[in-house]
Amino acid sequence: MGSLVFEPWQAVVDWFTYTVLGLSPASPAASALNFFIFDTVKIFILLVVIIFGITFLRSFFSPEKTRAWLAERRGSTTVGNVLAALLGIVTPFCSCSAVPLFIGFVEAGIPLGVTFSFLIAAPMVNEIALGMLWGLFGWQIALIYITAGVAIAIAAGIVIGRLGMEKYVEEYVYQIKVGPSGGEGEKPTLKERLLGAWEASLEILKRIWLYVVIGIAIGAVMHGWIPTDALAQWAGPGNPFSVIIAVLIGIPLYSNAAGILPLVSELTRAGVALGTALAFMMAVTALSIPEMILLRKVLKRELLAAFVGVVGTGIILVGYLFNWIVS
Repeated sequence: MGSLVFEPWQAVVDWFTYTVLGLSPASPAASALNFFIFDTVKIFILLVVIIFGITFLRSFFSPEKTRAWLAERRGSTTVGNVLAALLGIVTPFCSCSAVPLFIGFVEAGIPLGVTFSFLIAAPMVNEIALGMLWGLFGWQIALIYITAGVAIAIAAGIVIGRLGMEKYVEEYVYQIKVGPSGGEGEKPTLKERLLGAWEASLEILKRIWLYVVIGIAIGAVMHGWIPTDALAQWAGPGNPFSVIIAVLIGIPLYSNAAGILPLVSELTRAGVALGTALAFMMAVTALSIPEMILLRKVLKRELLAAFVGVVGTGIILVGYLFNWIVS
């Protein structure tokens, strides 16, 4: 869904803002309102289409099947890291499921590093964000994003696995028996999958709509009152510390990729380098404090610190790589 698809809608919004409301195109408030109306509809159309398609595909997967499948292939950890990272992209995952997934993976005998490759890839390389990135920035940026995110998940999982930090998993995790998984049961029909995808899409939209609207609102304020290139002095490619600053700012925040992408889009318009903006998004989705609090229930401080350090370093490197590629 490129810009050509939304040109008629832009014309409608322009007519409403500048003719019906009579606002001046030169007014910052009019520019902000125009941006907010246009982007709200545009982003939600993208979300509905992408989420429905993804949730339909997800009906063929389950966390239990993923865990059982990886458990059968746990012999080679490096191959396991690659497979886990790729599976993390397409299987259902949110921060609230981090703890039960982690326990299930450990109980199934999946190596710690492989488990982390899955847990890192799942929120970071969000397939909904991938589709929206494609729609907002083009397929080239989306391809670089997915490649970089998977690379971080694989590399971080390998590093954590080789650090031999199994002793820093909370003891009770090894004592839990979650039972068998991956049972087939009765397979749903195509109609049931489509209906389930629609219901799941509505449920996801209910959870994320407020984050999306807040992100668009912040972007609208920036669009109206912050001139293009105004942020380039501190967050452009010329500032060697911009990516590190963006990651540090992103960690305390909590949102998902769909909610933060409208803000990322406007940050780039305002002069922030694309790599810096994407590093900010990755930090919000993969290293948020709420997720760290959840993971602390199953990880001791040493392993949690190693996880944050390894993933944070990977995100920073990817941010600089993006800035170098698109400079």
